[in-house]
Amino acid sequence: MQGRARWGRTEEPGDSNKWQSAAARQDDARQMLTRKGKSGLKALVHLAHLPTGQLAFVNDIATSNNIPKKFLDAILGELRNAGFVQSRKGKEGGYRLARPATDIKVGHVVRVLDGPLAPIPCASRTRYARCEDCDEATCQVRHMMLDVRHAIAEVLDNRSLAEMRDAANNDLAATLKHQA
Repeated sequence: MQGRARWGRTEEPGDSNKWQSAAARQDDARQMLTRKGKSGLKALVHLAHLPTGQLAFVNDIATSNNIPKKFLDAILGELRNAGFVQSRKGKEGGYRLARPATDIKVGHVVRVLDGPLAPIPCASRTRYARCEDCDEATCQVRHMMLDVRHAIAEVLDNRSLAEMRDAANNDLAATLKHQA
């Protein structure tokens, strides 16, 4: 029973007796796009739907996108500091995009909110960290993860917020047409 504090049960269907280390559980919980990144993108798409210059209240963005207001406040603060949104205080205040949605690349937003796109540190361009357990020149895992990082960057760095907004509009139109 010595390891009980460091080990816990997994909640996998059909395998309720499997034990997993705390480190392994933490690795499993790590996602490419965090809740913060996803919420930030949803908020930006919400703002991209507005007419140019129109402000949106934080409560409206939070309610429409099922994001806790306090969490969204923090995210919008980061997005403001990074130059993606502008804010105005007061009764007539709110948030709007700081530049056209066509000029905001999804990859840039994800990096600001979630950090590097690379799945492992030795494959990162912005927060590179050398692996101590292998030779990077011959490490097949690193070479594969460099390809993964490149593929992710290729997609996210070539998609704008406007494309995300328009894709959502196209999906809605297709759904409504199919229901009619």
